[in-house]
Amino acid sequence: QVQVVESGGGLVQDGGSLRLSCVVSGNIFNINTIGWYRQAPGKERELVAVIGSSGSTNYAASVKGRFTISGDNTKRTADLQMNSLKPEDTAVYYCKARIYGMEYWGVGTLVTVSS
Repeated sequence: QVQVVESGGGLVQDGGSLRLSCVVSGNIFNINTIGWYRQAPGKERELVAVIGSSGSTNYAASVKGRFTISGDNTKRTADLQMNSLKPEDTAVYYCKARIYGMEYWGVGTLVTVSS
């Protein structure tokens, strides 16, 4: 059984920062990728950032330069440092772990950026 748990969401003002954390637990040997996704009200879920087991990263254009994903495969964690937050970053943020072709999602954490 694989569990994915996010933490660190909350309310922040325009221009502020937040750090989200994702922890993957269970009987697993290796995580292929851990990604952060978000879903704003009335919109589809979208990729924010992803990190591979080699440390390679990829970002959505809308967050590049403001968000940084970091991970530790041995600890099975992936953090998302979010700086210069904007009201349009308001969304539920989800962590997804990809393990041997299977995808495991967390329940999400709400990030609200006030203007």
